[in-house]
Amino acid sequence: MATDPLSVVFAALADPTRRAMLARLAEGEATVNQLAEPFDLSLPAISKHLKVLERAGLITRGREAQWRPCRLEAASLRPAADWVEHYRHLWAGQTPVAPAGAETATGND
Repeated sequence: MATDPLSVVFAALADPTRRAMLARLAEGEATVNQLAEPFDLSLPAISKHLKVLERAGLITRGREAQWRPCRLEAASLRPAADWVEHYRHLWAGQTPVAPAGAETATGND
């Protein structure tokens, strides 16, 4: 099981059910039952998906009275987006751009 944050995020995003849940949460917070609605899955299975998203830092679950709304933590997507962005030149036909903070070798020390 991967433990570095980027791998944990990509593992969470690898499942289409979890991606659909994130898409729903991008519209606003939702309860577990609301997130489960479009899927033919048991509530325990939905709960497992939510735990994966929560461990990856992609969602948080609050507590308001008797319900626990889930919220998207969009900032947690930034490392994955930055990683993918670094490779955009491969499909866009552009010259590669070094990631921020990377040093280039010039041979002129």
